[in-house]
Amino acid sequence: MRKKLIIALALICTCLLFVSCSAESSGSNEASEQTDKDVEDSSERIVATTVALVEIAEALDLDLVGVPTTYKDLSERYNDATEVGLAMEPDMEIIQSLRPTDVLSVTSLKDDVGEYYEKTETPVTYIDLESIDGLLSSIENLAETYDRESLAEELIADFDERMQKVEEKVSGADQPSVLILLGVPGSYLVATEHSYLGDLVKRAGGQNVYASSESDVEYTAVNTEHLQQTNPDIILRAAHGMPEEVVKMFDEEFKENDIWKHFDAVTNDEVYDLEETLFGTTANLAVIEALEQLVDILHGTDD
Repeated sequence: MRKKLIIALALICTCLLFVSCSAESSGSNEASEQTDKDVEDSSERIVATTVALVEIAEALDLDLVGVPTTYKDLSERYNDATEVGLAMEPDMEIIQSLRPTDVLSVTSLKDDVGEYYEKTETPVTYIDLESIDGLLSSIENLAETYDRESLAEELIADFDERMQKVEEKVSGADQPSVLILLGVPGSYLVATEHSYLGDLVKRAGGQNVYASSESDVEYTAVNTEHLQQTNPDIILRAAHGMPEEVVKMFDEEFKENDIWKHFDAVTNDEVYDLEETLFGTTANLAVIEALEQLVDILHGTDD
């Protein structure tokens, strides 16, 4: 009888020990799962919708879960990021599937894409890349949001130093009059002083023939007869979207439309096609290289 009692007590202790271990293991697993969930919930899931924004994100050492669909090469860092469509036509189904904590777009597209984000209640931040000053302010703001102030300070300090050299080159130089044409497949517009391209020309020491405007419109449609009246010293042609196709369009327009023959810039061979990687419609980190190239075009300097 005593032997049976000892065996029974041993079995009870074993069961109690098993239950205790199971409970501890379950609690540990739940705690681990909760910790993993907290880490996942607290991590930043950023989507950048333009190439310029991707480049800024890389400069600020930010990870991205989504990038724009583009023919341009993006950093290998974002090879695993998901393509989310064109900047002007984001694929909201894909973006929502990424569960973003922030979608980075640009202020110049707010009127075009704002409704997409509002309807889907998607968090979005509009970045001002419409001018060089906007670019610098945006870098500072993003750096503050994502705790990258030291990287931003280095970027801006380097920019300021190089910008000062550009300003010294054009200081006191004559200001040639400039007509800026922005081409897209099938048509073209004139870039005003309120556009990023207009800002570049002004800083490079040029006088935009459409500098004065009652509105803050960036690009406007103007007929060739009116353009000819401005008779600029230099014509800049910027291709956007499909650059090779747009350059061909410009070539055909200048060859087939006789009015261009009356432009001094054409007769003096002062018509230049701007490389899209440097001269986009919004500011980007290649702004100094773009300015230096413009200075060479506008003032014929090589140093």
